[in-house]
Amino acid sequence: MSITYFVHGTTTDNEHDLATGWNHGKLSKRGRQESKNLGVLVAHQSFDVVFCSDLKRAVESATLAFENQYRIIQDARLRECNYGDKNGTPVSAFKNDLNRFVDEPLPHGESYRDVEKRMADFLAFLKKNYDGKHIAIVAHQAPQLALDVLLKKKTWTQAFAEDWRKTGSWQPGWDYILE
Repeated sequence: MSITYFVHGTTTDNEHDLATGWNHGKLSKRGRQESKNLGVLVAHQSFDVVFCSDLKRAVESATLAFENQYRIIQDARLRECNYGDKNGTPVSAFKNDLNRFVDEPLPHGESYRDVEKRMADFLAFLKKNYDGKHIAIVAHQAPQLALDVLLKKKTWTQAFAEDWRKTGSWQPGWDYILE
């Protein structure tokens, strides 16, 4: 099975260096345009279905990019990491050292292993119900890094260190294979 992963458009929180987490967040004007542009950039690709997180910023991004082309299914397993008390706070308050939250949850939130478990469950669901299909996913940072851990066999330390967000090397989709 082929999976193409898309990150949601820029939010107003992103523009203010806030970590949205499980808050719904709102796409900025730039983020809405990015999402529309994404649909154009990948128009040559064909997907069997599009899944997105049930958080507003991912739903809106998926809708702007793929509405009227594909069935879009919301799934809570694709949510960002729940930063707990850190939802909506400055990124600098905790994202400098995410490795400490791989196994230990953020206060009143979850750990990155929790996200990994959610994503493993989602992948098992895909394998059972969509084997041999091309799936698009529109979601967040932590689920994408979990795919790197689960499907590309990276450690969490590697996934954090090699995250494209650190270099600003966005691209219109990342491809994964689920065997």
